[in-house]
Formats: sequence, C-alpha cells, structure tokens
Amino acid sequence: MSRSLDIPNLDTLTQELVAIQQTGSKRIALLGSRHVPIMHQQLIEMMSYALVLGGNRIITSGATGTNSAAIKGAMRADPNLLTVILPQSLESQPKESQQQLQKVIHLVVNAENENLSLAEASAICNREIISRCQQLICFAFHDSDTLLQSCQEAEEQRKIVTLFYFD
Repeated sequence: MSRSLDIPNLDTLTQELVAIQQTGSKRIALLGSRHVPIMHQQLIEMMSYALVLGGNRIITSGATGTNSAAIKGAMRADPNLLTVILPQSLESQPKESQQQLQKVIHLVVNAENENLSLAEASAICNREIISRCQQLICFAFHDSDTLLQSCQEAEEQRKIVTLFYFD
C-alpha cells in the first residue's frame, strides 16, 4: 500500500529558508479573530511586543481581540513600527477600539467601504494588509472563513503564513 506524503513544494521551502536566514527587520501582518480569550490576547500582545523590539514592523487591522492585542504590544514597544489598516471608517469601529486607534501614528482608514458588510470590507482590508507584508501570522477558528481565505491568498502570493487555531 502506497501512501503519499504531504511534502511542501520547493518554493515554500526556499522561502522559509530565506526567512530564517534573514537577519534584518520584516513587515509582519498579525490578523485574527475578534473573539479571543483573555489569556490568548496576552500572548498575542507579548508576541507583538517582542516582534517590534526585534525591529520588525507590525501591520494589523483595528478590531477587538487579536488585532487589539497586537496593537497594544506594538504600541508599548515602538508606535512608529505599527501600521493599522481599518476596513471602514474610524467611527464604524467598536467604541472600545476607537480610543486605542486614535493613538496610532500610522492609521489607514477605508471610509469608502462603509456601504459594504463588515465581512466584505474586512476581506478587502486583509488583502491590503497582506500586500504590504512579508509574513502573515494569523489566529483563527476553523470556521473563520474570512481569515482562512486571507491565509490562502497570502500563500498564493508566496508569503510565509503561520496559522494558529483557537479550537
């Protein structure tokens, strides 16, 4: 009986080798679910903090949960190395996020997406974030369709993708 192994293609392995050997800073996108337990948020915040202390630029969106934790960590380390891209206007963000977002130096607002559903606007926003990064770190549930689609699009663009599942 012959079993085929799931072996990554050579492009992926080459990319990962180059990423490991790269000593300079990277543009890392951190995306994830809004519905994140507090302990996970603290871990994401610490990761973001450490990545920025290492000289990396963090790119994320402005939602509660994962993105808020990433923002918090990056802001503590170096606010200049954080870019937040919103799917819609600042006013359409949850009230608890608005106060945090007003302190972000590099804030990109997509008010032209106000007429879209949040899922549609988020998918467009995630595409923009992915286009600006070299690596994507994503925190999702197995039914997080928009996030999983974003991970697939990042892989198709030959970005290094690290996907963590909450469930």
